[in-house]
Amino acid sequence: MSTVVAAKSGLQWTIEAGGQRATVAEIGGTLREYAAGDHEVLDGFGPDEIAPASAGQLLAPWPNRIRDGRYTFEGTAYQLPLTEPGKHNAIHGLSNWARWRLAEQAPDAVTCEFDLPAQVGYPWSLTLRTRWRVGADGLRSEQEVTNTSDGNAPWGFSVHPYVQLPGVSVDDTLLRVPGRSKVMTDNRLLPIGLVKVTGSESDYVEPRRLGAERLDTTWGDLVTDPDGGSSVTVAAPGGGPAVTVWGDGNFKWWQVFTGDSLSGARFRRSFAIEPMTCPPDAFRSGRDLVVLAPGQTWRAAWGIRAAAR
Repeated sequence: MSTVVAAKSGLQWTIEAGGQRATVAEIGGTLREYAAGDHEVLDGFGPDEIAPASAGQLLAPWPNRIRDGRYTFEGTAYQLPLTEPGKHNAIHGLSNWARWRLAEQAPDAVTCEFDLPAQVGYPWSLTLRTRWRVGADGLRSEQEVTNTSDGNAPWGFSVHPYVQLPGVSVDDTLLRVPGRSKVMTDNRLLPIGLVKVTGSESDYVEPRRLGAERLDTTWGDLVTDPDGGSSVTVAAPGGGPAVTVWGDGNFKWWQVFTGDSLSGARFRRSFAIEPMTCPPDAFRSGRDLVVLAPGQTWRAAWGIRAAAR
């Protein structure tokens, strides 16, 4: 394990075991890099960079977007800052640019914490705690959040890792997504409906080549794994290497983004694979929104499996 100071992403905490290595950055408690052997599983970023396109960030207390940053909870209306001004949305929560503190560290694991203060638009205080561990079975992240305020708090959570396969283009990748329905969106990427995808061009329940399809898509109505969770897999053709992102049963939705709106070298270079507890705009719709009672602690786990090479 090691701790390194870097100017833009803060302290760096590196963990290593079983041929796997990961680095977590202080700013945002972000998963900055993850490698299995010599395979850089994440399309990450340098220690002295600002996380591009939300790479590796934790998205809390909501994932994705809230229309106009406005929502009503338990009869009171709130207005959040418009952090996606071009689309007039509030995006990806409130914790991703804060400094997280080191709580525990071991050679193979690190735990970081962040106290989210009550603020305009989200007047509840939370304590977030994330434990990262690597080993021969891959990377595992355990998330906790405790409502430290005196009222019920709305909560949603996701993560934003970009995964890549060595020498395999996005077009040639075999993609499996366990969703039987997808969210239809408007030009602001906000939900306008939910449609079944079985047998359509958006059906990836069985792995198939992506081709030229552009994705910034949310799937629900999940086919679950035997443990009650679900997973998304990208694989090289012909039985080549594969990467699986998994989430436990708290994650009821998956977002996959192929990077077509990114510029420069990051254009269509990797897949953002995001397990989400709720769909976009859940603060307004209430769909799969978690409500945390005062003093309540919520827990979930997700991770990445990639064989060392």
